[in-house]
Amino acid sequence: MEIVKLSVYGNSNIGVYIFANNKIALVPPGLPRDDLNTISEVLGVEVIEFRVSGSPLNGVFIAGNDNGILVPYIILDSEFELLKKEVSKHGLELTILKSNITAFGNAILVNNKAGIVSPDFTDTELREVSETLGVEVFRKSLMNLPIPGSLSVVNDSGGVVHPDITDGEIEELKKLLKVVIVERATVNAGVPFIKSGLIANNKGIIVGGVTTGPEILRIRRGFGGGNV
Repeated sequence: MEIVKLSVYGNSNIGVYIFANNKIALVPPGLPRDDLNTISEVLGVEVIEFRVSGSPLNGVFIAGNDNGILVPYIILDSEFELLKKEVSKHGLELTILKSNITAFGNAILVNNKAGIVSPDFTDTELREVSETLGVEVFRKSLMNLPIPGSLSVVNDSGGVVHPDITDGEIEELKKLLKVVIVERATVNAGVPFIKSGLIANNKGIIVGGVTTGPEILRIRRGFGGGNV
C-alpha cells in the first residue's frame, strides 16, 4: 500500500477534515489541485468537496463504509441533497442519524465487516447504524472512553490503535472487526489519538505532514505492510 504525507490548510490533523471509504473521499473546499490528485490517486477514490453544517470537519462528523454513510442531524438540507446525489452514483446508502451524538467520526469505528460504536448510542440508533452500514455493530468503549473512532483506524485487513490500548482490547478488536493485525501507533510526532492524523482504506494510507519515519513504519505494519 502506498503511504504519503499531507496537510490540510497547513494543518497536519488531516483525519478531522477528510472522510474516506474505498469509493469516495469527502474533503473540505479549497484544497490545492495537487492535494486533491494525491488523495484520489493514493486512495483510489473520487474526491468530492463537502462540508457539514458549513464546517470543514468531515472526518469528525461523518462515518461510514462501502455500504453507507452516516451524517448528523445538523447537516443542512442543501448539503444533504448534494451528498445524496453524489453517493448514489456509488451505490451508497445515506442516512441522517438523529442522535444527540453528532461527531460520528469519533464515535464509530467501522470497516466492511463489522463496526464498534460508542456505548452512548441508543438501541434504535444502533439498529439504524447497522442497517445503513450493512454490518453488525457492537457497543464498546476503548480505554474506558466512548470514542472508538478517535482511538483507531482500520480497513478490511488491519489497522492501528492508540498506544495505551491493552492487549485484551486489541484481541477483541481483531475478533469483532475480523482483521488479522492491529498495531499500536502514534501520528504527527507523538499524537496518540491516531484518527486525527491518519486516513486509510484498502488501497492506500495518508498521514499528517509531520508524521515521523518510525511512525510511518509502525502504521504500515498495522495495515500489513511489513515489519518494523
